[in-house]
Amino acid sequence: MEKPFPTDHPVHELLRRRWSPRAFDPHRRVPPEAIASLLEAARIAPSCFNEQPWRFLVFDGEDAEALERARDCLVPGNAAWARRAPMLILSVAQERWSRDGTPDRWGQHDVGLSTASLLLQATALGLAAHAMGGFDADRARRSFGIPDGFTPMAMIAVGYFGDVETLEPKQKAQELAPRQRKSMDGIVFHGAWDRPYRLEAREEPTSR
Repeated sequence: MEKPFPTDHPVHELLRRRWSPRAFDPHRRVPPEAIASLLEAARIAPSCFNEQPWRFLVFDGEDAEALERARDCLVPGNAAWARRAPMLILSVAQERWSRDGTPDRWGQHDVGLSTASLLLQATALGLAAHAMGGFDADRARRSFGIPDGFTPMAMIAVGYFGDVETLEPKQKAQELAPRQRKSMDGIVFHGAWDRPYRLEAREEPTSR
């Protein structure tokens, strides 16, 4: 299922096509070479001082028991659809700098960059990927031995697109609803807070 975003200004087609579906095909596993590409895209993302504070736990059919425990970490609203995904990935952020142990204020930001790279690579491969904050981080920490100094950030469902008709009515409505974002005026400011950046077309200077 394609659901390209109706952008107001030109962007790369990959960005328009990336979205967060809920309908997954539970019978079609993600091949190893595709998983490798997803994780490589995450690995090469930018980070502050090249700290690379991201870690990823992969749960797939190779370890069905671990995958089931990862599914059990999901909140009910997400579990209702994400359990059909054949694969989950948990992103984790290192909280402190490796060099001196002081807090890394940018670490979670950088894990977000890495996750975005993974999601875009999924789109390029024709995969469905949906990152979720709705999971029990403490349970994940206990279940998978995540040490102190690392924060579970998002559970990412990965697989191939499935049948929308398998979703519950509320989820189906969300799947089919138009995509929306805040206007540019509400998020981009020019020189000072709350002074919107204006994108009116400017005339090209004429040569004389």
